[in-house]
Amino acid sequence: MANEVNHPIAKRKRKQKSMLVPGLIALGMFLFVSFSYYAYQIVYTMNVDTKGREAYVLIPTGATYEQAMDSVEASGVIIDPLSLRFMSKLMDYDKLVKPGRYKLEHGWTNRQLIGVLRLGQQTPLNLTFSNVRLRSQLAAKLATEVEASEQELDSLLSDPAYLKTLGFDTTSVVGMFIPNTYQVYWTITAPELMERMKKEYDRFWNEERKAKAEQLGLTPHQVSTLASIVQAETLKNDEKPRVAGVYLNRLERGMLLQADPTVVFAVRDFTIRRVLNKHLAYDSPYNTYMYKGLPPGPINVPAISSIDAVLNPEKHSYLYFCAKEDFSGYHAFATTMAEHQANARRFHRALNERNIMQ
Repeated sequence: MANEVNHPIAKRKRKQKSMLVPGLIALGMFLFVSFSYYAYQIVYTMNVDTKGREAYVLIPTGATYEQAMDSVEASGVIIDPLSLRFMSKLMDYDKLVKPGRYKLEHGWTNRQLIGVLRLGQQTPLNLTFSNVRLRSQLAAKLATEVEASEQELDSLLSDPAYLKTLGFDTTSVVGMFIPNTYQVYWTITAPELMERMKKEYDRFWNEERKAKAEQLGLTPHQVSTLASIVQAETLKNDEKPRVAGVYLNRLERGMLLQADPTVVFAVRDFTIRRVLNKHLAYDSPYNTYMYKGLPPGPINVPAISSIDAVLNPEKHSYLYFCAKEDFSGYHAFATTMAEHQANARRFHRALNERNIMQ
């Protein structure tokens, strides 16, 4: 037995075993340190580099985990997509996908990013709308801002029964949208958006504004309609109260409003730059050269400045106005037809000189 123990082969095996153990320990320590370092990087190292720009990700309602991760990676700001996916699985994000619009902040780690996504901590957006004339345009504009589709929004804007529950109809509903900046979540549904706009409308029409409308003998709907005409006539805020005063004077006297923008709206040709007799002959309740009083509803979404101009009109005796021949955007006002015709001749001469025929 002693000879076998001291045999050269046995000695070599014992030596190899004694060398193998420390090597395995060293390898294990190396792997542990490497894994720990990689794990630390996955959890705590920056993985979002926005390069100084704002970056957002949109995750639609009903999106799968793969679709959500593809959307995040498509933002172009993820440094290491593989580590992000690894962390997302560790945090069970594949089971907790929530729709929304999320702003990706520069310097975020995987843990911070996935934490926001799995909790559904959306970044609100600033909803605005302007330069809108038709319900269909309004639906299209809103659909570019929120997840709700143009079809969903247009369906509600065109539904008489639904609009009646809000106190509007298909001709007046654009007046429910008060142009302002509203913070909403991208995932707001079409009905939720309509309800939000109704609340904002009710908030806007406070007791003071209602009282001013009543003094003018107008309802809030009628104020919005007149404000839309004022807005179509002039973009100059300092001139809006004077234009509003002209139309209020004409309404008070039972005169036709004879507002060119209502004719353009009736014809539905918004490229018209010069209203001609053929346009004036177009039969429509919106043609204020044919029918007295206000048209059935707004011809655009009037700005707050236009609404307040109607509620706070300039007191004067003007009954007519015509664009100035200098094309400054301002108007020449008149109290008599003769004076107005003289102003109109100057303007039409300027149109002819510029060869503006229609």
